[in-house]
This record gives sequence, C-alpha cells and structure tokens, in this order.
Amino acid sequence: MFRSLNRPGVLGVTLAAAGILLVTMGARQSLGLFIAPIGQDTGLSIATISFALAIGQFTWGAIQPVAGAFADRYGPRAVLRWGIVLLALGSAATPFVSSGFGLIVTLGLMSAIGAGAGSFSVLIGAAAQRLPLEARGAASGVINAGGSFGQFVFAPILQKLIQGVGWMGALWAMALATLAALPLIGRLTSAVDTPEKAKTASRDADDRGLWPAVRTAMGDRSYLLLHAGFFTCGFHIAFLVTHLPGEVNLCGLPPSVASWSLAIIGLANIFGSLYAGACVNRYRSKYVLAAMYASRAVLIALYLAAPRTELTYYLFAAGLGFTWLATVPPTAAIVGKLFGIRYLATLFGLTLLSHQIGGFLGAWLGGLSIVRFGDFSWMWYADMALAVAAALVNLPIREAPVVRPATA
Repeated sequence: MFRSLNRPGVLGVTLAAAGILLVTMGARQSLGLFIAPIGQDTGLSIATISFALAIGQFTWGAIQPVAGAFADRYGPRAVLRWGIVLLALGSAATPFVSSGFGLIVTLGLMSAIGAGAGSFSVLIGAAAQRLPLEARGAASGVINAGGSFGQFVFAPILQKLIQGVGWMGALWAMALATLAALPLIGRLTSAVDTPEKAKTASRDADDRGLWPAVRTAMGDRSYLLLHAGFFTCGFHIAFLVTHLPGEVNLCGLPPSVASWSLAIIGLANIFGSLYAGACVNRYRSKYVLAAMYASRAVLIALYLAAPRTELTYYLFAAGLGFTWLATVPPTAAIVGKLFGIRYLATLFGLTLLSHQIGGFLGAWLGGLSIVRFGDFSWMWYADMALAVAAALVNLPIREAPVVRPATA
C-alpha cells in the first residue's frame, strides 16, 4: 500500500497535509468536552451550547466548497493560512463571550470557518494535484489518518487542561497549538506553486471551467446518492463528538471516560483510514462505504444492548472509530472517478456540505433530545436507521467517469 508513497516529494506532500489535518480536526473534534464547563461557568443551557456547536457543524461543511473553489482557482496556500489563523482566533476569543450569540460567532462561525478551510476538501484536492495517480488512494488514507491522530492526541490533553487550568486556559492553549500547523503549508504547496502549474499537471481533457463542472455533478444520480450517504455520516459523527460526554455523564461515569473514548475513536480511525486507503485501490469504493455504514448500525445495536461500563464505551469507541472518518478516502475516490481531479476540492467540498447538514442535525437534535426526554435514546434509534439507509443508497452508485455535454 505505502510503496507508492516512497517517491521523492510524494511522502513529504502527504505528511504535510496529514499534519495540517491533525491540528484542524483535533481541535474541532474535541469541542464536546467544553459543553459542561462552559455551561457551568456561563449558566447557558446544554441546548444553547449545542445549537452553537451545531451551527459550527453546518458552517464547517458550508465553507468546504467555497474554500475548495478558491483553492482550485488561486491555489491552496492563502486559503490554508487564513483558515488556520481564523481557527486560532475563534478558539482564543471564546473565553471572552458569555452568551449563546457569542458562542455562535466564535465557535459556530470563526473556528468552524477556519477549520473547514484547513480541512479535507482543500487538503485532499491540493495533494491529489501534486501526486501521481497510483499514490492518491494511499495518500488519502494517510491524510485522513492524520485527522484521526489529532483527535487521539487532542482529546485527552484538552481534558487534562480543562481539569488543570480550566476551560478558558484549555482553549487558549488550543489556539496556540493550532498555529503550529502554519509551517506545514509551505511544504504542502511548494511542489506546485501556482494554480496554472497545478492545472497543467492535472488537467482533464474536457475541462470547461468550474461552474459547468458543478452543474454536471449536481445532475448526476451517483453523485447525489453519494451525498445522501455522507449526510448520515455527518449526523452520526456530530452527534457523538458533541454528546458522548453527556451520555457518559448520564451513566454516572467520570469525564475521563468520554475523553478517552474520543481518543480511542481517533486511534482506531488511524488504522481504519489506512485500511480504507488500501481498499480504494483494491475494491469498488461504493462497497467499501456500504460495509462501513452497515457496521455502524450493528455496533449501535450492540451498544444499546450492553451494560454501560467503562469497558463498553472503550470497545464501542474502538469499533466505531475504525470507520469514523474512514469514509473520506472512498468518498473522495468516487468523486475523482466520476469527474476527475481538476475540481476535486470543490466537488468533494460539496459532498462535505451534505455531510455537515447531517452534522448540524446530529448536534442540535441531540441537545433537544436530552432537554425534552432526559436521555439520547431516540437519537440512537435514528442514528441506527440512518446508517442502514446509507448502506443501501451507496449500492446503486456508478463509478465510471461522467461524460460531460459538449459546449455550444
């Protein structure tokens, strides 16, 4: 699998993209740890804080196609720099607000826009334009694993910081850590300095521009089915990263169980992402996705039937973590097969928007569920049903290049 990465420049580009994603995803995926301490200090309700984080889920997805379009047009360097700086500013400003609207601005908009601009669509698009065809599947797995490793690293460290210096100090520390990703941008983008060179290196034979490519994609049935499945992935992930700490608290277990569960999810997904990257080169990506979504339904059913112990959460986290964000490499691979890589950052960014519409609902409805019913039971049932539906909608996807209509 990794032999294709063992070429001059290829491994460096891949690891730089993985390092950037490590920081942006590690910071973003650990925000659920802050719900309880922010609520205790500010008096804000769980529903209010969950709504701000739900706005962040949607915003993170909404910025992906926009950031991808700018990266496709002007190159990824400036997009990544501004994204990382904005993510750091949003984290640093959060301790200075004490209202729901303030949290929407800092965590729901600033941090989310910054993290989205430094996330999958821009990074995988930039790497794909700088890597040979045979290295892209393995590289997408490694890049994705970087984001998972970020969750594994950030979650327990931030939990310790929250306990040691408080949630405000933890957010300021996270802001400083975010800026450490800035030097990696040069390593990622130096291989192809200008969008013109990148375009020459990866041009499709029938390239007619960004907006015709978007119109063609939005009229393709397979692309829309891919969106539907990815919507479920977003619902599932956002619900868990936002409300797993609350679920653990309902069971009377210490907060460390939640932080270590999130860390285990990240650790397991490192292996899952690498495996998914290998599967992209060996199997049809739609079958890989269908198997991943179906496994989530099975794992949730097993969790609901199991006793709520620390071991249950750790095993549940390991099982879910294997497919957590491992859906990204096969999803990106299908987009690339359908439409090529010239506008991959934009078109994959649009699938991530669908992902985060699901993410908005997962985070927000989870908060409403705990307020209305006192637990998350209905959310687990909905999550399980959506996972089954996602497995089924991936099966009819066609993985052949789309023939674009000729221009007049």
